[in-house]
Amino acid sequence: MKINTAKQKMLRGEPAFGYSAKLGSPVAAEFLGHSGVDFVMLDGQHGSWGQDSLIQGATAVCASPAMPFARVAYNFFPLIGQLLDAGTLGIIVPMVNTIEEARAVARACRYPPVGERSYGWGRALTYGDDYAEWINDQLFVAVQLETVQAVENAEAILAVPGIDGCMIGPADLACSMGFSPKEALKREEHVRALERVVQACRNTGKIPGIDTGASESVVKRIEQGFIFIPMGSDVKFLTSGAAAGLQIAKQAVAKS
Repeated sequence: MKINTAKQKMLRGEPAFGYSAKLGSPVAAEFLGHSGVDFVMLDGQHGSWGQDSLIQGATAVCASPAMPFARVAYNFFPLIGQLLDAGTLGIIVPMVNTIEEARAVARACRYPPVGERSYGWGRALTYGDDYAEWINDQLFVAVQLETVQAVENAEAILAVPGIDGCMIGPADLACSMGFSPKEALKREEHVRALERVVQACRNTGKIPGIDTGASESVVKRIEQGFIFIPMGSDVKFLTSGAAAGLQIAKQAVAKS
């Protein structure tokens, strides 16, 4: 049996921290997994992964202590099943706005009788012959709430059996509310929307999450009640690190 240590932390009310792998590089994803985070989220929505490379990425993360999570491109039964069969222990589904869409997520993710996942698996068999006996309990399933409609339906969505929690997309939510993501921190209605989702999680006993985009935002988000916390990506680390290194070199030349 494989214990999903990230999910177990969140069930205890402790924050689980992770990084997003967007480059499409299994090697980069494996390095992220060795950084000490609780999970690595392979980003099949906004990342540069193909379906085959996502499976390679899951394999790479499994070689690290971090839990292999994945964000699927969209709410589609076959795509979700392929990622589960590859051995991912967390599935994040974007743009879930209604209870019907949440039920579709749960059906795709859980084996019967909880859901309708097709009985079978690929490299997930590396977890052992008892995989099907424990995966329903150990799998973490989160829906993304990213629109005004999703916030309004948050409690009904989160009450769906088989849904463990959510991840707010703050930028898309801001756009749905009629203003740019940069304005979100200044807009009271955006803050109230986040509070409404956290309260919906409390009312249903589910796990509140948010894409912080950067580790500098973590303290604020934890104070707001979020405990599922992706907080940066390989793309951001590469570009910011490269830019910082160049800046040091330019400053050294300027002083010489």
